[in-house]
Amino acid sequence: MSAVRRLVPFAFAGGLAFVVDAGVLVLTAPYIGPFWGRALSFLAGVGTTWVINRNVTFKDRVAGVSKGEEFLRYLTAMLPGAGMNWLAYGIVASIVPHTSLGLTLAVAAGSIAGLGVNFLAADKLIYKKPR
Repeated sequence: MSAVRRLVPFAFAGGLAFVVDAGVLVLTAPYIGPFWGRALSFLAGVGTTWVINRNVTFKDRVAGVSKGEEFLRYLTAMLPGAGMNWLAYGIVASIVPHTSLGLTLAVAAGSIAGLGVNFLAADKLIYKKPR
């Protein structure tokens, strides 16, 4: 499958992860604040994308390591995108009210900011095309 064709299921995984991410944030922010809540929600979102991407988007490419090691590699490879995600989230979260809608908009901004970087990391670093 070409990189362009992989983008659709990757974006679907990201959309579902957005729902998980925003949902966890909205549920946890009142108790632990919008930034610690975001740390927890981000991990939930990454876990969601990893499960979908390994089983759908990149199912024809094997990482060649245990699932635990693959998840740690995936999480590490997502860090540059996470940086962009957190930067955009932080900017928007500092401007909007910390309501459910405001925090959801901040998560959306972060998700969009990290999408391309995360796709390239998954495609080129974690699920490399076999030679």
